[in-house]
Amino acid sequence: MTVLMWAACAGGPPLGAAGAPPPPSQATTAPAAALTGDWRGTLDTGLTRLRLEFHVTAAPGPGDGTPALAGTLDSVDQQVLGLPIPSISREGDAVTFDIPAVLGGYTGTLSANGQTLTGTWRQAHQSRPLVLTRLTTAQIQAEQARPQVPRPPFPYRAVSVAYDNPAASGVRLAGTLTLPPGKGPFPAALLITGSGPQDRDETIEGHKPFLVLADALTRRGIAVLRVDDRGVGQSTGDFDAATTPDFATDAAAGIAYLRGRADIDPRRIGLIGHSEGGLIAPMVASRDRDIAWLVLMAGPGVDGETILLSQKRLIAGATGVGASGAERLVDMDRREYAIVKDEPDPERARARLRILLQGGMMGGDNRIATSEAVIEAVTKPWYRWFLTYDPAPALRTLRLPVLALVGSKDLQVSAAENLPALRSALADDPKAEVREVPGLNHMFQTADTGAPTEYARIPETIAPVALDLINDWVVAHSGPAKP
Repeated sequence: MTVLMWAACAGGPPLGAAGAPPPPSQATTAPAAALTGDWRGTLDTGLTRLRLEFHVTAAPGPGDGTPALAGTLDSVDQQVLGLPIPSISREGDAVTFDIPAVLGGYTGTLSANGQTLTGTWRQAHQSRPLVLTRLTTAQIQAEQARPQVPRPPFPYRAVSVAYDNPAASGVRLAGTLTLPPGKGPFPAALLITGSGPQDRDETIEGHKPFLVLADALTRRGIAVLRVDDRGVGQSTGDFDAATTPDFATDAAAGIAYLRGRADIDPRRIGLIGHSEGGLIAPMVASRDRDIAWLVLMAGPGVDGETILLSQKRLIAGATGVGASGAERLVDMDRREYAIVKDEPDPERARARLRILLQGGMMGGDNRIATSEAVIEAVTKPWYRWFLTYDPAPALRTLRLPVLALVGSKDLQVSAAENLPALRSALADDPKAEVREVPGLNHMFQTADTGAPTEYARIPETIAPVALDLINDWVVAHSGPAKP
């Protein structure tokens, strides 16, 4: 789970107090060609490193029509995209981006060759150095290339579907069902997304892994249902108020919907869960003995607190914090979680967390905005539930074909911790297979370090070795229709 820091929360109010923009009389219009285009820099917040991208455009200005500059900001690693930059001004080589959405902005000096801006990011009462480099067209095209995204025409049908979750008032789930040619009844797979609000394609960093997976499976004769999370896209409901068990009822509603269709074989429906979806699938199957099979893609084998602390340690190490710095961050998280688990009342928990986070280790009042973002995150119902949930009991109940996969370079669900735990929990299921997939990250991409900052830069959406492994296994365990 990513906590928003140093940037406005998507869809909500910005963090911290406003920084005053320069008066309009102090700004002069920069030549459009000098700044238009795309710029990228990495902001070191002291807690993590965040990629920021500035997209600058020019439009005819008032009066004499001299081009005026504006743009948008993306906090790539937080998936906060399109924050408006309504004003960009320049005095000589000094350039200022005013960004009301983050209650601050950026001031930098343009290099002589026009390729670099060296300056300072400002938000609330905080400031950090930030160097921006102009992105070339070739870089942008290479990063936007997603060669595995399927293109029409398709040798199968795709239909829009919607159904209610009877266990949750006001939750109507919308998705896409892809069906092989013919009348069926077909074997089917329900795809279950990872943590955070996800659309039906599990879109992240321009990748659409569930679209790629659904396309591959349907070409092999498997019907696939993929669904917007509650409160996302065309699905209704309150995502922020839900916990993982609530999402499990959404998955159960999807299974019931599939079983009600004449073109789906109700005895050949399996579940594919990624990340948190790999927690949900065993929860559902432990209560529904008619599930045919499970595929767990980076599904955890250890409790939530262990997962989160491991994530912090591994990702901090991969982004250059160093072992001692990573352990300091892990220790702070451990102390936060102790408060959340010890104090059931959310308001009292928030008060205790403020004392901790605004004290010595977090640096005092100049970290108020960051502290409040952390407090908001860790006291949400989902976080509180996830911290103490152990997936082992649900896994131990399974007696059906299970394929559990973890990438060797996964820094979010580490192979070293989770593979032994998965093997232990599934030891009594003779049909379970637990495999490490060499060289792959949490998204099952071929990776260098496995850090989340690499996800966008990797062209492939799912490594062919993982895609083929899943497809072959699902087809082999779906079997022919039973009389």
